[in-house]
Amino acid sequence: MSNEKESKKEEVKVIEQKEKKDKIIKLVTIIVVACMILIAIFIVGNKIYKTVSSIFENKTKEKIELKYTETSDTPTKGVYMTDVSEVVENVMPSIVAITSKTLISSGTFGPSFFGGQQYSEGAGSGIIISKTDSDILILTNNHVIADAEELAVQFINEKSYDAKVVGTSERKDVAVISVSLKDIDSETLKSIKIATMGDSTTLKVGNGIIAIGNALGYGQSVTTGVVSALDREVSVDNYTSKMIQIDAAINGGNSGGALLNSKGEVVGINSAKYSSNAMTSGASIEGMGFAIPISNVSELITSLMNGEEDEAVTIGIEGYIIEDENAYNMPAGFYVSRIVSGSGADKSDLEIGNIITKINGKEVTALSDIQSVLYDLKKGDKVTLTVSYVNGRQYKEKDVVVTLS
Repeated sequence: MSNEKESKKEEVKVIEQKEKKDKIIKLVTIIVVACMILIAIFIVGNKIYKTVSSIFENKTKEKIELKYTETSDTPTKGVYMTDVSEVVENVMPSIVAITSKTLISSGTFGPSFFGGQQYSEGAGSGIIISKTDSDILILTNNHVIADAEELAVQFINEKSYDAKVVGTSERKDVAVISVSLKDIDSETLKSIKIATMGDSTTLKVGNGIIAIGNALGYGQSVTTGVVSALDREVSVDNYTSKMIQIDAAINGGNSGGALLNSKGEVVGINSAKYSSNAMTSGASIEGMGFAIPISNVSELITSLMNGEEDEAVTIGIEGYIIEDENAYNMPAGFYVSRIVSGSGADKSDLEIGNIITKINGKEVTALSDIQSVLYDLKKGDKVTLTVSYVNGRQYKEKDVVVTLS
């Protein structure tokens, strides 16, 4: 009986040890599996981290490259290419091409020895500014129509008509010509428009502009750009005036055409450009066109439209320029050799033999220095002339006030 009990105890003990061993094995298995899972998570997580880091790193590099590309190869923020087709389409019927014929030889014993008249042909542009009961009035440059024996205007429908001069201003390079309504057919009248005038005083450097004109006589063309500078002093035919500088291409034949703002309003008259020969030692000049500010000549244009002459003012003197260095040690300036009877100079203290060294404080070294001061003045205005005069064996200075006539 006791042996049987001992046997059962031994059997229970073996079972307990086996269960204990199984528990230990299970626990170790769990720990091993857990460790393997943790290791796997670490490995996978590390890969994920590296992948994500790589992605972000690549994105960061792409952004830097993109910014670099934007600043070097593409317009910066706020700069946009502008489609001006609607503005041009609306304004083009207001622009005309002008052709002129100027007599250069009567043919007797001149350049054309064998007889017959010879003409030079010129091309320019114009702006339709008004329609009266009898005429279409067109604005252009004086140098486009100066000395022309014949003038013709071509409208947008490519029909041409004879034109005549209504009024001109050489000093301000402005002219108004006309085409008779009785000569224009109904189709042409329906196709043309009167241009809208703008205010050039509101222009700022950097404003976008559009230039339309008959470039090189090939027909109307369009160029765009910006206002490069305002109040640039430009000398044309001995007259110095303040103009709008633009970087839009201006070529022969563009003269007299319209300079437009973004609204399609005329803010200037295309007039001149600087150019040079790229084959010379100096660099070629690009992007330096000039236009007469429309607001500066609006009153003059009105006068010319109404058949009134441009009152070019004068001091009432004749003479010549004396250079800085001369054989008689005379002061540099304008030597007065004649005073016109009844002129402002005649009614002043100015005398023959006086040398004008300054006008309104501006030094006189060329005739254009005097003309540039007179450019914006009118009859009745006064100018102060600083003159050198002989006193014994030396020159002395005095100021003389002259009323312009």
